Amino acid sequence: MFQLIPINIWMATRSLARNRLRTFLTMLGIIIGVSAVLTMVALGTGARGSVEGDVRSAGTNLVYVRAGNYTRGGASVGVASGLGAATTLTDADARAIADEIDGITAVSPGLSMRTTVTSGASRSFAQVQGVGPDFADANMWDIDPGRMLADAGNEAVIGRALADDLFGKGFDPTGKNVRVRDADYTIVGVTDDGTEDHDEKLFVPWRAMQSSQNIRHLDFIVIAAEEAGQASRISDEVKALLRQRHGIGAASSSQGYLGAQGSGAGGVDDFTVETQAAKALTKGLYTPAAAFALANLPKLDEVTTAEMADTLDRASDTMTILLASIAGVSLIVGGIGIMNIMLVSVTERTREIGLRVATGARSADIALQFLIESVTLSLVGGLIGLVLGLVTSRIIGWSLEWPVSVPIPAMALALGIAALVGLIFGIYPARRASLLDPIDALRSE
Repeated sequence: MFQLIPINIWMATRSLARNRLRTFLTMLGIIIGVSAVLTMVALGTGARGSVEGDVRSAGTNLVYVRAGNYTRGGASVGVASGLGAATTLTDADARAIADEIDGITAVSPGLSMRTTVTSGASRSFAQVQGVGPDFADANMWDIDPGRMLADAGNEAVIGRALADDLFGKGFDPTGKNVRVRDADYTIVGVTDDGTEDHDEKLFVPWRAMQSSQNIRHLDFIVIAAEEAGQASRISDEVKALLRQRHGIGAASSSQGYLGAQGSGAGGVDDFTVETQAAKALTKGLYTPAAAFALANLPKLDEVTTAEMADTLDRASDTMTILLASIAGVSLIVGGIGIMNIMLVSVTERTREIGLRVATGARSADIALQFLIESVTLSLVGGLIGLVLGLVTSRIIGWSLEWPVSVPIPAMALALGIAALVGLIFGIYPARRASLLDPIDALRSE
C-alpha cells in the first residue's frame, strides 16, 4: 500500500490543479490560520525580547546619590527642609559604597556642568558629565560605534544627538577632538539609547574633569543594584553609610519617603539619595506632588527582575492564548472547508472510484488516496500561509519598529498543525469513498 503513496500524491496534485479557484478558496482558512500563527509567534517572540530588554535597561535597579539636599517643604508634606547644592561627596564615599554594601554590580563617581562644547567651527551648549567606566554598564549602554571611555585620560563618549549637532546627522565622530573650556578630549565612542538624558550629553572621565576644573568633590554617584528589587534596600544602606561618614545623626523616622533626607538627631543630610523609579516619577514635580506620587514607591522599588519576568510571562501567555484561539478557529473553519470539498470530490468521482475498485483497488487504497489528497491540500495551504505569515510579520515589525523572530521549530509546528488538520478532516470523506459499493458507483452518471 505504501508503494502507492507517490502515485497518490501525484494524483492528488492533478486533482487539485483541475479546479484551481475551488482549491484556493478551500485552502483559504488554512492559509489565514497558519499565517496568523506565524505572525503571532514572530511578533510575540520579538516583542517579548524587546520588552524584557526594556525592563532590564529601564533603570529600576539604579540608585542615585547627589551632593546637597534638594528636598523642600515641611512636616505637612512629610518632607523636611534641607541644604541646597553642596560639595560634600568625594571619591572616598564612592569607594566606601562599593566596598561596604552588598548586592552592587557597578559604582560610578560623577561630575556635571553645563558649558559650551566646540569642535572646529561648530559649537553646542550641552551638559558635560565626568563618569567612570562602570557608568556604561550601570545604564546598559550599547556603544556603537566605538567603545566606553577609560578610567582616566582625555577621552570622551558623545551622545548621538549632540554628535549630530556638532558634526552633522549620522556622522561617525570617533577620533575627532572636542574642547570643553580649556581641555581637549578625543571621542572614542557614541551612545544612542534614545533618551534625552544621555543622547544630548558629552561624557568624559571624572578624574580628567576634576583635574581640568581643579576640583576635588563629586556631584553625584550612580549605583547599579544586582537585582531591581534590591534598589530600596541599597538606598537605605547608602543613606546610613553616608550619614556615618559625614557625621550626621540618623534621620527622624517621621519624615517622608524622599529619603528622610532632612534634619535628624545630628543635623541635616548633605546629600540626596533616590532610586531611578523615584527620579522618573518625580521629574518636574514640586515636593508635595512628589511626596504624594511616591507614597507607594517602595513597593515598586522592591519588585525583582524575576517578578518582572513572571509578570511578562503571564501577560505573554494571556496574549498567546487569545491569538492562538483566533488562529485555531480559522484552522477549524479551514478544516471544515477541506472536509466539504473532499465530500464534493467523492461525489464527483464516484465512477472513478468504482473503476478503481473493479480493477483491483482495495478499500484501504481508496481511503489512502483521498486522505493524501486532503493532507496535500492542507499542506499546500500551510506553505502559502507560512510565506504570508513571514512577510506579514516583517512588514508589521518594520512599520512598528519591532524586532521579529520566527524560530525554526515554530515554522515546523505550523506546518505540522496544517497537516494534522488535513488528516483529521479528511478521515470522514476518505472513509466514505472507501465504503462505496463498486456496482452502484459504476452505475452513477
